[in-house]
Amino acid sequence: MASFKLSFMQGAVACAEGAIMAGCRFFAGYPITPQSEIMEHMAERLPQVGGFFVQMEDELAAIASCIGASWAGAKAMTATSGPGFSLMQENIGLAAMTETPMVIVEVQRVGPSTGQATKGSQGDVMQARWGSHGDYEVIVLSPNSVQEMLTMIVKAFNLSEKYRVPVIVLTSECVVHMRSNVRIPQRKVINVVNRRRPKEPGEPIFGGGSLASVPPMPRLGEDFNVLMTGSTHNEFGVRYTADPEVHRKLASWLVNKIRKNRHDIVDAETYNLVNCDVGIVSFGVTSLSVYDAVKIGKQQGINIGFVRPRVLWPFPEEQVRKLAVNANFIIVPEMNMGQLVLEVERVVTGRCKVARLNKIGGGELITPQEILSAVKEGIN
Repeated sequence: MASFKLSFMQGAVACAEGAIMAGCRFFAGYPITPQSEIMEHMAERLPQVGGFFVQMEDELAAIASCIGASWAGAKAMTATSGPGFSLMQENIGLAAMTETPMVIVEVQRVGPSTGQATKGSQGDVMQARWGSHGDYEVIVLSPNSVQEMLTMIVKAFNLSEKYRVPVIVLTSECVVHMRSNVRIPQRKVINVVNRRRPKEPGEPIFGGGSLASVPPMPRLGEDFNVLMTGSTHNEFGVRYTADPEVHRKLASWLVNKIRKNRHDIVDAETYNLVNCDVGIVSFGVTSLSVYDAVKIGKQQGINIGFVRPRVLWPFPEEQVRKLAVNANFIIVPEMNMGQLVLEVERVVTGRCKVARLNKIGGGELITPQEILSAVKEGIN
């Protein structure tokens, strides 16, 4: 008996179904192109599985209600695009500070501002990492297909619950509107991580103290004295807004619980890192063109290797360095004016040349032919 069933679906639907598989039972959002299909499907499906859907008055209220729902014990998700993601940044910082697990799906579109609202882009890479203020770390995933929209949402919830951190799924119009066959695994073979609960009152419920692991998270309304604040606090939630040592411990915790677990979080697809002449680092929908460019290049005697981060942040530094040691140069194709290339340049640190291949406007994808042209130009 097959451990999966085959279904033909849109990326937005796969996103919603993956969330439900992961145990999501609360969704709050506000309509915005090109995210709205995710929201529409969640509005239909959540009541069928005993969940709750709320259309809020704006994106600020949407993410705020997800924070509240998470503390009430639900696995929560919101989804948005460009301008809505900008509005959510303050509460992303609040979720990071209060160690609130939740998933935020960001469907990139051409910006800034209203831009070209119906066209895909990859222009929010750095905003996803640095959008809120202060020192914190989040996890950012980047699916490149309808299949990965399903599986990566499950992974996003698992990472969020494990590390008590907001996890961003950074996709684009191209992927959520794409349609293809999807393998839907049976529930019994899906790995679903659920948050740990305190066993008794008085346990620390935040990091920043002497804890070596992510603390348990109570539900509001249970028999626990829960203090939750966006201000600097100790491991019990008590505010310390003038004590530098308490803040140093807390901020270090928020950063290091991600950085020190890179080995568990980082995920990248790699190909031909050791024997390549040319390297490519790509992500999301652009990586689909890289696959064809590699095949065509091989037929023409061009030896190409690539790294495709499934997790953008934390960045797969080790894999990119390995690529840089063997390749004569690395090309970074992305549908923006140059964002991830800055991280590649930082990691490579002069080991080889790094070249940009950028394309913006109209939702036009970078083609395999354009990638191959850039490869040949670099060779010559």
